[in-house]
Amino acid sequence: MQQENVQLRMESDENSFLQGVKDCVPTLLGYLSIGFAAGVVGHTSGLSVLEITLMSILIYAGSAQFIIAGMVAAQGSIAAIVFTVFIVNLRHLLLSAALSPYFRHLTAFKTMMIGTLLTDETFGVAINRAANTKALSESWMNGLNITAYLNWILATMAGAFLGQWITNPERFGLDFALSAMFIGLLVLQLLGRQKLFRDLVVVVSAVIIVVGASMVTSGSMAVIIATVSAATIGVLIERWK
Repeated sequence: MQQENVQLRMESDENSFLQGVKDCVPTLLGYLSIGFAAGVVGHTSGLSVLEITLMSILIYAGSAQFIIAGMVAAQGSIAAIVFTVFIVNLRHLLLSAALSPYFRHLTAFKTMMIGTLLTDETFGVAINRAANTKALSESWMNGLNITAYLNWILATMAGAFLGQWITNPERFGLDFALSAMFIGLLVLQLLGRQKLFRDLVVVVSAVIIVVGASMVTSGSMAVIIATVSAATIGVLIERWK
């Protein structure tokens, strides 16, 4: 009886808010560097510290914030900025759809709140955890999401404030920081799985499709097409084997 109580307590701890915070720690360094870079790039494009902070609070999307900074610097129209950000962030539909089966035990409102703070990085952590369970804990996911969210805001604020002393972000490679983190996350996921052949086929397929699709459509749409197509190929290979 005592052993069962200990096991239940351990399972409860693994699904707690605090455990979600702990599981977010490995991604925090990436958030700090990317957030700082986003703040610096935003500042050099002419945005104020307040505007950059509000972007982080309301938009909360690294790729979108880099794009906004670039389009503001190029004096793009508001309509063009809004439409571009919408297209770029369409991938969140795919991320949310992939995780939604693990939150069927929650109400629609709670699921929506979790999806609101979902990012590429927290999705990566959550989907790896989901591989060993049929449902994810709401408390654990909130701990993961909220930790990442607050860290992102602080990082972009720091970059915006200190950006006044960094006039050329490209000189330090800050414009490549977002791409570098995504590459790192992909490599870590591939190394942590036991399905290397299928993963490599999916990756190669995604690269070929995105290059081909980008020749006939926009880069953002090409990414979405490649993601859906490569994921379908992965599913077909899994069922065929």
